[in-house]
Amino acid sequence: MYWLGRLAYGIVTGLYPLVAQLLGSLGNKKAKAWVQGRKQLLVHIQRDMALATQPRIWIHCASLGEFEQGRPVIEAIKQAYPNLSIVLTFFSPSGYEVQKNYAGADYIYYLPADSNANAQAFIKAIQPQLALFVKYEFWWHYLKICKQQQIPLFLVSGIFRASQPFFQWYGQFHRNMLQCFSYFFVQQTASAALLQQIGIQHVAVTGDTRFDRVLSIANNIDTSALRQIQNFVGNRLTLVAGSTWTEDDEEIDHFVTTHAAYACIVAPHDISEERIDECMRLYQNAIRYSEWVQQATHLPQGMPTYQTLIIDNVGMLSKLYYWAHVAFIGGGFTAGGIHNVLEAAVYGKPVVHGPVYEKYQEAVGLLSAGGSFVADNALVLEDYLNELFTNQQFYEKAAKAAAYYVQSQAGATARIMEYLKKQIDALPMHRTV
Repeated sequence: MYWLGRLAYGIVTGLYPLVAQLLGSLGNKKAKAWVQGRKQLLVHIQRDMALATQPRIWIHCASLGEFEQGRPVIEAIKQAYPNLSIVLTFFSPSGYEVQKNYAGADYIYYLPADSNANAQAFIKAIQPQLALFVKYEFWWHYLKICKQQQIPLFLVSGIFRASQPFFQWYGQFHRNMLQCFSYFFVQQTASAALLQQIGIQHVAVTGDTRFDRVLSIANNIDTSALRQIQNFVGNRLTLVAGSTWTEDDEEIDHFVTTHAAYACIVAPHDISEERIDECMRLYQNAIRYSEWVQQATHLPQGMPTYQTLIIDNVGMLSKLYYWAHVAFIGGGFTAGGIHNVLEAAVYGKPVVHGPVYEKYQEAVGLLSAGGSFVADNALVLEDYLNELFTNQQFYEKAAKAAAYYVQSQAGATARIMEYLKKQIDALPMHRTV
């Protein structure tokens, strides 16, 4: 079964660039960015690394969500070891394009497509002293070469499910990927138990670093930098709907329309022109954020004249929840599942979301703590929203539960760093490949 898995993996990874190129040529912007970002990529990396003199740590994130998960560890390493260079890679354009100018890393690249030649060239160029993968993504050639060259390799905030190939009778090839890691930092005991069942003992339950990340954002928020949001909200109770898809907006638009006294801020997951236009049609009396910024400067004290603000940029959402009375988190009415509930809960905001959430541990935990509510349809959703907006006792209980849940789960970064510091301190100053 090893060779069957190996063959299937080779076929999929070999076809992926071809499919991306085809989709890009047909107008798929994400696929086009994936292809364009990898043109002459290794030449660019090799040129950069030829001038680099400091020892390097390589950190890989699949996309933006994984970056936010790994960011506390990245910044803790940089603070503890300022003379180490951080090489940060992304698989997805939605991570790279947003964070390509992130100041916490010294070098930021797309990860070259997984092949033996690419992995050999990449590792030879960056010569990492140590490597971290965040949460998931298991690229065989990169993992294999790290193991062959004895580069310590760690998984940060990992989470595993019994349905994954690692734990199936046919999963020997995938289990071999896991054997390349030096150590696993996982989010919960269930993941540790699964790994131990297949003979992996070098694992520690350290929790989820996203709790540390959202606490850092909340503790350092500069509300004056977003004064136009405050101007829009004014004295109104506000619903902030974050990372919404069409299915989510179709569930909440009726509540918004029939409760004109409340303000609403909608931050779609996709901010393409088509998606923003769709939100403008769904929500009555709405304005784009970019237009509001221009108009608000001409209104007396930014007096609100619209009910709904549609966010047409990336990067504001984690701060927008500060102004929420209640938060709706998108994704729960789609097959992909709910987005990050912690960004709202950290401010002590009760959360409401759709029914697809079970595979997200933080959403399960927040629900169990009493800080969130699951709605199967628009009618149930409106019942919860009405109760949270009008029943002060009900609201305060949920708000306190949300804030306490986040606070109680903090500390994963410190636990990971306690182990990593020992490994980094033991590393040679340079590693030749």
